[in-house]
Amino acid sequence: MNFQQLKIIRESARCNYNLTEVSNMLFTSQSGVSRHIRELEDELGVEIFIRRGKRLLGLTEPGKELLAVAERILNEAQNIRRLADVFSKEDAGVLTIATTHTQARYSLPKVIKAFRAIYPGVRLELHQGSPQEVLAMLLSGQADVAIASEKLMNDPAVAAFPYYRWHHAIVVPQGHPLTLQHPVTLQHLSEQPLITYRQGITGRSRLDEAFSRAALTADIVLSAQDSDVIKTYVELGLGVGILADKAFEAARDTGLQLINAEHLFEANTVWLGLKKSQLQRNYVWRFIELCNPGLSVNEIKEKVFTTGGEPVIDYQI
Repeated sequence: MNFQQLKIIRESARCNYNLTEVSNMLFTSQSGVSRHIRELEDELGVEIFIRRGKRLLGLTEPGKELLAVAERILNEAQNIRRLADVFSKEDAGVLTIATTHTQARYSLPKVIKAFRAIYPGVRLELHQGSPQEVLAMLLSGQADVAIASEKLMNDPAVAAFPYYRWHHAIVVPQGHPLTLQHPVTLQHLSEQPLITYRQGITGRSRLDEAFSRAALTADIVLSAQDSDVIKTYVELGLGVGILADKAFEAARDTGLQLINAEHLFEANTVWLGLKKSQLQRNYVWRFIELCNPGLSVNEIKEKVFTTGGEPVIDYQI
């Protein structure tokens, strides 16, 4: 048994048992992945995967138990690799943050500026993606910190901390007829061509739910992942924008006007995520604390290293 075999078990579950994706994630060949699986099953004397022909459909009961053990072993191996850095490089290294465009562009600059003032020897890397991609980067070890929506809060392998709450807002060109409506209603919006976020990101589900409850149909003529793209097409007159209120900057967006929509759509929460039971460099704890000053480093560590009420690891560093 070796680490590569355990990584294959873990990535198979994450990639929905698509061996082509598993081989790409692990930078190896598909035949090599299949060989490792066969060798591990031969060694253990049990079948790990449910199969239909050459396709993998899922994990057997022994496979599910093995996956849980593999996750713990690989996580501990990562902790060992981090151990020397924790003690020898407290104020230097790399902090990798996986987040969405809106957070990278609008909510993080002030935090990162404050962080750099405290840790000038730490390099920062920002990886942008959808909430699903952000979560995957955290779980795979590609990122130290994840910042996104409820995706993080709902994953049992992630310790999630609230960052801030936000609302959707309406953005229109200066002088648009909607600026004369007090208040703007969902009926008003349903009569306009709308430009907003694509499915799966930045609270899009909140918009869809609001229109559905009101038995109205939203005429979404353009959807995008990027708040700046939404504003660009609103400026061109293609429609009315619905975006995160945080993404509007009056000093820069001079050709646009913001309309409050807190009464139309439920509030959203941005979450900070750390992988549970994973040892971190001290500046990672401090970064979370800078994002949410209401948290202490001890509170952050306690949540990361506790599962089911019991401490998993007692790393008081």
